[in-house]
Amino acid sequence: MKNVRPERPRIAYQGVPGAFSEQASLQFADNGEPVGYSDFTSAFQAAFSGECDYACLPVENSWAGSINQTYDLLTDSELHVVGEQIVRVHHNLLVKPATPLEHLKRVYSHPQALAQCRSFIVRHSLEAVSDFDTAGAAKVLAENGDASSAVIASKRAAEIYGLEVLAERIEDFEHNYTRFFILGYGEAQRTEGTQKSSLVLATRHRPGELVACLELFPQHGINMTKLESRPRRDKPWSYLFYIDIDGHIDEANVQAALTGLMRRAAYVKFLGSYEAAPTVINEDVSVVNDTFNAV
Repeated sequence: MKNVRPERPRIAYQGVPGAFSEQASLQFADNGEPVGYSDFTSAFQAAFSGECDYACLPVENSWAGSINQTYDLLTDSELHVVGEQIVRVHHNLLVKPATPLEHLKRVYSHPQALAQCRSFIVRHSLEAVSDFDTAGAAKVLAENGDASSAVIASKRAAEIYGLEVLAERIEDFEHNYTRFFILGYGEAQRTEGTQKSSLVLATRHRPGELVACLELFPQHGINMTKLESRPRRDKPWSYLFYIDIDGHIDEANVQAALTGLMRRAAYVKFLGSYEAAPTVINEDVSVVNDTFNAV
C-alpha cells in the first residue's frame, strides 16, 4: 500500500512550538499542522492510532549519535519510515527582553543542547540546568522566568515566546545536524530524488554471520550508509543491527538483497524506503556574534 499524503496533514512531534522537531515537521509539509506531544511515545502513538497522519521523531544527531528510543518504538510497530528530514541545529541564548549578560546565573535547556554549548556555558560561568525540551524551556522562561535565567533554544522559540536573542550560534561544533524520520502507514511513493531504505536485523549466533549478511549488499551493488548495533530487550546479550542503504525497495537489486537477508538472518524487518533528505554542506558557519563567542 502506497502512502498518499493528505492535503493538510497533522504531524505529531515531541515538544512545543519552536522545537527543532516542529521545524522538521514543517520542512516535510509546509502546509501541515504540527501537533506537539509531551514525549516520543505519545507522538508515536498519535500516528499509530490515526489521531495524526504522521509522526516526526529524531533518530540521529551528527554530534551525539543515534536516538535509540525512536528505533525501539519503530521496531515494535506497523508504522513505516515514509520520509526523512535533516535540520541544521543552531543554538541561541535567549533571555527576557533587556536582560544583560552579566545578570545571568543559570541557563536551562535539553541536556543535549547544554552539552553541545558547554564551552559557552563555562566561559560565562553559568549554571547548566536540564529541562525536558529546548522550546519548552523557552516557554517556561517567558511565563515564569526571572532576569537571572536564560535558555538555549531556536530563534523561532524566541519569536514565539517574546524572548530576546542575546547570543547566536553558541554551539561548540559548527556542523550540528539532526536527522528525523517521518513515520506513517503504508510506503512512501517513489520520487525522482535519491532513494534510501532502512531495516533492522538480528543474526544467528554462528561465526561470521554478520559479515555474511552484510556481504549481500556489495554483491548486489548496494551502498550501505549506516550500521549500528542495539541490545535486544527480549534477549540479553543479543543485538539488533540498524542499517541504512542506498536504493528503493522497488529496485530489483534491493529486493534481491533483502530476500537473501531473510534467508540468512535470524530476524529481518524492513522499516521503509523514502527520498533522502538533502544535507547542507557548504553552509556559512561563520560566527554571528563575535562579542559573546570570543574566547
